[in-house]
Amino acid sequence: MRRRDFLGMPVALGGIAAMSGTGMMMSGAANAEAASGRAVPAAGGPLGVKAMVFDTFGTVVDWRGSIIREATEWSKEKNLQIDWGKFADQWRAGYGPSMEKVRKGELPWTKLDDLHRMILEDLLKQYNITLTEEEKAHWTNVWHRLSGWPDAAEGLARLKKNYIIATLSNGNVSLLVEMAKFAGLPWDTVFGADLFHHYKPDPEVYLGAVGLLSMKPNEVMMCAAHPPDLNAAKVLGLRTGYVPRPLEGGPDRKPAPASAETLAGFDVVAKDFVELAAKMERMNS
Repeated sequence: MRRRDFLGMPVALGGIAAMSGTGMMMSGAANAEAASGRAVPAAGGPLGVKAMVFDTFGTVVDWRGSIIREATEWSKEKNLQIDWGKFADQWRAGYGPSMEKVRKGELPWTKLDDLHRMILEDLLKQYNITLTEEEKAHWTNVWHRLSGWPDAAEGLARLKKNYIIATLSNGNVSLLVEMAKFAGLPWDTVFGADLFHHYKPDPEVYLGAVGLLSMKPNEVMMCAAHPPDLNAAKVLGLRTGYVPRPLEGGPDRKPAPASAETLAGFDVVAKDFVELAAKMERMNS
């Protein structure tokens, strides 16, 4: 079995069944690699990176634009007059507080799909929208149907030639698998928060992915559009790749550029995934 085939197994199985089997699973991958005659990816360039893991919402996919586009089409059938940009922003704004409730124990472990549904229920009341259970389920899963940024698939495909590439997201595995199929994202595997029963920026998420890859922290690069995500990974020894997404909040709400001091703290800075791939290729040449 090839390493890439093995790493794809969690996707096919809908996630890794038990964290307690991590060491056995990854050692099995190494044995399979040796049997196939293919080498484990060598440490890449001066950074020594073997795998690149990616934040997903906002970094890889345009969650806001995707929700607005689908909602606009759907609302024509329902004859709804709603500011879907505001609706999407409020849905997203509930994301952090709901995860914090899980983190503090105010809620038991709850996967992101279920948190999204809880926030949606509140928004439907606020906007006086009545939906059937089937429609609510469909709308909750709009987060599975997000389009990638224009450079995402191309850049990831180039990076995949030299590195193991995977999500490292607060989304659950089933969400990430369906999103990958919808958006054509060529992951080798997906790591979601439900594998670790923690949400970023908890250390268990970053170190859990490192462990599942049977690598050292400095052999894994965390890539994200959000400096706090990268800083949390950096403290734990992971390499960092910063790819800003100024349009994440919409064309009228571009954030201030990161300071020179912030940028200097990251190993690689690129304007998009294509440039990220080009920079990593140059480091390996």
